Order: sequence, then structure tokens, then C-alpha cells
Amino acid sequence: MSESVREGEDGTAAAEHGRVRREDLASLRIDRALEEAEAAPRRRGPIVLGVLVALLAAGGGLLYRARVPRAVPVQVAPAVARPAGETVRGSVLSGTGYVVTGEKYIDIGVRVAGRIERYFADEGESVHAGDPLVALDDRDYRARLERAEAALRTAHATLALHELERGRARSLFASGVVARQELDERESRVAVDRATIAQLAAEIAQARVELDYTVLRAPRDGVILAKLKEVGEIAVPGGFAGSGDLIRMANLQDMRAEVDVNEADLPRVRIGQPAEVIADAYPDRAYTAEVVKLYPQVNRQKGTLKIEVRIASPDARLLPDMSARVNFLAEAPPPAEGGAIVLVPRLAVHRDDGRAAVWVVREGRAYRQEVRLGADLGEELQVTSGLTGGETLVVGNAAAVREGMAVEVAAIPGG
Repeated sequence: MSESVREGEDGTAAAEHGRVRREDLASLRIDRALEEAEAAPRRRGPIVLGVLVALLAAGGGLLYRARVPRAVPVQVAPAVARPAGETVRGSVLSGTGYVVTGEKYIDIGVRVAGRIERYFADEGESVHAGDPLVALDDRDYRARLERAEAALRTAHATLALHELERGRARSLFASGVVARQELDERESRVAVDRATIAQLAAEIAQARVELDYTVLRAPRDGVILAKLKEVGEIAVPGGFAGSGDLIRMANLQDMRAEVDVNEADLPRVRIGQPAEVIADAYPDRAYTAEVVKLYPQVNRQKGTLKIEVRIASPDARLLPDMSARVNFLAEAPPPAEGGAIVLVPRLAVHRDDGRAAVWVVREGRAYRQEVRLGADLGEELQVTSGLTGGETLVVGNAAAVREGMAVEVAAIPGG
């Protein structure tokens, strides 16, 4: 039994000895987890510092941008100085209309009936006042004239005979051979013959006029536009409107243009105002014109008034009834003290408390400049003081601009 106890004690001692050795070995092992835990704060230090520096830099940038405003994008255009003595005009109103002639169209018709025998002029030919245009068959009218002239010669012969008979009757009456009644009859015959001669002379004059009417002549200088009937047709005066018209002509030396203008725009138009006419067929050619007529009645349905301008120097390219654009112009008066005429775009001008001003761009910033305006030239305005020409002006996004504000020139839409 003692041996068993001893063996048990020896086993316990051996187990205890093994546990002690394992603990000693464990104490000698390096604890990697502890080492990593102790190194982590050392590595996070520089990272946190870098993050803080980046946050501070970003915050500083935000503060800087908050203090320094961004440049406002604007569109700009220059103020233009036109040389002294140059005529400066601009369109204040435009409208579309038609080219017409000063006397409109002249339709020449017959005064007497007859068959058309020949035309002396063709379409497009120029004629002068008095030139023959159309001839009718004149045989009936010539015969009528010859018959009246023959009747007149007969009347003169009869008058001569009756005057001789009256002379003898006067002698016989003085001698008491014939009665007073017979002398009165002789006097009456002479008076009737003289009246007949006067009547026949009038008939001859009428026959000559009718014969002259068989040839239609140009009433004035012009160009033949159309022949309305053909040779061989019968022309009859009167009847339905235009039924007796044979030829149409116009005076192309007095060319004009008609255009309808809205009532609201009438204050921009006056007699004698300069204008220009541009035919749709020739858009590259502008004809100088002048307002010569304002019609006396407004078209109630359209609310417009017809206005006529005379073209100063028409050429062969302008034809009646061509479509055309009419621009009514205004002229900038030269400055009283002389010098150049300064023009600015209408969009560059704004008004503050009734005073005109512009934004002038200098070194990337906008500065307000008051100006005095002259003539209104449509898309441009004349500036009589405040600018000298060459300045850069804000014409787009001007509402966002303030005094001294930084601006950035942006592209003009569509430019």
C-alpha cells in the first residue's frame, strides 16, 4: 500500500513539473497581438494628422472662395466711333410691301369702236408721250369726215347763191318792184345757209377727232407692260370695266414702294424721311428712297396705314409688283462741338432713375458709366457724352453686374 501511495505521489510530482515547464516556455514566447496593439497608435498618428491638414486646407479654400466672388459671365460689344463728317443712319422701322409706279398703271382704251388693225409697240418697249401705240380700222371715220367736208362745200355754194339772190331782192325792193316779204325770205335763206355751214364745220371737227381717236397714243413717257387684246378683235368703248382697254403702260422713271405700317409705329415715320428699298429678287442691292406719301385713311380691319416711298435712282432691274422690304431710316446729327459720332448697341444701355448708363469693362471688372443719348438708330443708339469710342460694353447678363464686379467674357449665343 505504501508503494501505491508513493507511485501516486511520484505521478503528481511529475505532472506538476511539466506544468511549470510549460508556463516557463510560454513566458519566453513573444506576444504578437500585444505588439501590434501597441504599434497601432503610433501608425494612426501621421494619418490623422494628414486628414486634419487636408480638412483645414479644404476649409480654408471654402472660406477663400466665400470671401472672393466668382467672375460673372457676360457678353460684350464695343462702342464705335464713326469719323466726323460721315453720314450715319440706322433703321428704326421695317416693313414688307411691293414696288409700284408713281402713276400706278395706265390702261389705254379706245374712245371709238373699231377693229384693231396693228400695234406700234410691243411689251417691254419704251415709248414717249405722243408716240402711236395702236391703230384701229379708220375707213368708216375717214369716210364720215369726207362726207361732212363735201356737205360743207355744198353749203358754201348754196350760201353764195342765196347771197346773190338777196342782193337782187334788196335792189328790187328799193325800186318798189318786190314786196318786203320776198326780201325777208331771201335774208332768211342766207341766215339758214350760214347756220348750216357752222353746223357742218362742227361735224367736220367731230369727224376729225373721231378719226384721230382711231390711233391710240402714249399719254406720257413709259414702258409697255401688256397688250390686252389681239389684232383683229373689235374694241368697243365703255361697257364692262376695262372692256375697251387695249394696252397697259407705266412710267418706270418714277418708281416707288408701298408698305403698310402699324398705327403704333406711325410716330417713327414722317414725310421726307430717308428710307431704303431692298427688292427680294436682289437682296444685295439697296435703293435710296424718301417718304413722299402717307395715305389719309387707316385700314380699320388691319390697323395699318399705307405709306409710299419714292426710289431716287431706279434701274432696269426694278419691275412693278416686285416684293420688297422698306427700311425707314433715322440720321445721327453730328455733335455740336464736332468730332466723331459714337454709337453703342441698344442692349448696352440701361436706365437707373431715368438716367442712361452703360457697364464699361476694364481689366476684368465692370464699372458704371452714365451717358447722354442722341439719335435713336434702331439697333444702335448715339451717345453724345460719356464715351469716346473703343470702350468694351456689357450687352448680355447686365442685370447681374454690380459696380466693380469681376466679369468674364462669355461667348455670345449664336455668335
